[in-house]
Amino acid sequence: MTTILHPETGTGSGTERGPARIGAVSYLNTLPLIEGLGKLEGAELTLTAPSQLIDLLVADEIDIGLVSVIDAQRSPEPMALAPEGMIGCDGPTLTVRLFSAVPIDQITTVHADVDSHTSIALLRVILGERFGIKPRIEDFDVDAHRAALSKAAVGEGEAGCWPEALLLIGDKVVTDSPPAIHYQHQVDLGEAWKELTGRPFVYAIWMCRASSAASPEVTAARSVLDRQRRHNSGRIDWIIRQRADARGWPEDLARRYLVDLLRYEVRQEHRDAIEAFFDLCARHGVLDSRRETVWA
Repeated sequence: MTTILHPETGTGSGTERGPARIGAVSYLNTLPLIEGLGKLEGAELTLTAPSQLIDLLVADEIDIGLVSVIDAQRSPEPMALAPEGMIGCDGPTLTVRLFSAVPIDQITTVHADVDSHTSIALLRVILGERFGIKPRIEDFDVDAHRAALSKAAVGEGEAGCWPEALLLIGDKVVTDSPPAIHYQHQVDLGEAWKELTGRPFVYAIWMCRASSAASPEVTAARSVLDRQRRHNSGRIDWIIRQRADARGWPEDLARRYLVDLLRYEVRQEHRDAIEAFFDLCARHGVLDSRRETVWA
């Protein structure tokens, strides 16, 4: 489902240019970047699933989006990464997690949350590099699965009703996780990447079409995004108090997640980490070809 938050109408400045069209995801982890954007006169915010944002960019339905980083390599149209903000970590991520009923090196199939392209790519890298396996990846919709269990009146304790291994991302890992008794083996992918490479990791980053990187629309959007990220960094506690409970997060856990675990400012170490990730994706066949990374 896609939600579009239109800007408030102001008196205008005489310019014919429309609002900056910004695409993002409505997870708790995006709030330090997007909180307040929907109320700005110069911005139009579209909220949708992570996997759909690259399609909106390619179709020119948004000017810039908080896109899964691997999509910069896979997009049919060249993309440019914009350093005004990202969703990253430097160790555990908490909300990108592999659940397995068998030891990790014995996994044959992973049912993967289809929301994030980067998380699936990272999973394939981690399993190949660290565990020497290349399991089959199958799409999995955990919400539809739960609905089916409920309709069939099957309880959460029925272990056989859940897949052998499951990759989940986003708020649902905390607020609606699968039955822990079934999944005795778990891997936080951010933590596994840090142990493997010693680097931070970047899941999503602001991205625009390379052909439009110097356009007035993208330039204006980048300015808005940079300003909003800086503004929100000074009111994280307020954001947590206002938003965590409604999303099913305890405030103390939300604070640890947003403040201690996640990173939002793009630094050189994150640029290097992106390159290292793309290199490993190419090595493990996650990418058909390795493109040069373009920065706006």
